Amino acid sequence: MFEVVAFYLFASLTVVMFLITVFTNNALYALSALAAGMIFISAFFFLLDAEFLGAVQIVVYTGAVVALYAFGMMFFDSLSIVKESIKNPRLVFLLSGLIALFIVIIFTSPIIGQNVEANLPVHPEWGNAQDVGIILFTKYLVPFEIAAVMLLVAMIGGIILAGKKMDTSYSQLSEKEIDELKEEK
Repeated sequence: MFEVVAFYLFASLTVVMFLITVFTNNALYALSALAAGMIFISAFFFLLDAEFLGAVQIVVYTGAVVALYAFGMMFFDSLSIVKESIKNPRLVFLLSGLIALFIVIIFTSPIIGQNVEANLPVHPEWGNAQDVGIILFTKYLVPFEIAAVMLLVAMIGGIILAGKKMDTSYSQLSEKEIDELKEEK
């Protein structure tokens, strides 16, 4: 019963986050919703007792979205004033609190119930992550290292391609000088 409730909860939250990503006009809100959607996707792996894949989902994909978020913060005008237009902030606060409480209940129910266990564990004394680690660092060590080098080259290439020339640094200017530069543009 726990798995069914958790599946439908995370499925609906994932769909909502990706809908926010697609339909919002604010790029930073879209990136935040994209990161949240990726974290909710990792919940499916944890429900399937694939802890390693869930952790990889969080670290790799959500980390990539956070890096994208950082680039978005750099390239979009974060100095401009953002005006929020929440019509009923108390309702938003109440719904956010209820959703947070519901998620806490979902995560704590297996601990309380003690009824969640793996159906077919490979090594019950080790666990999923240890099994993946043994195979990854023995049989597939060379492809793993090649993939690491390729990711490093891609990261350096992305940094070089994303670099833009800036005549001045905003961190060394006063607020008056920043306003003057914004008016010139």
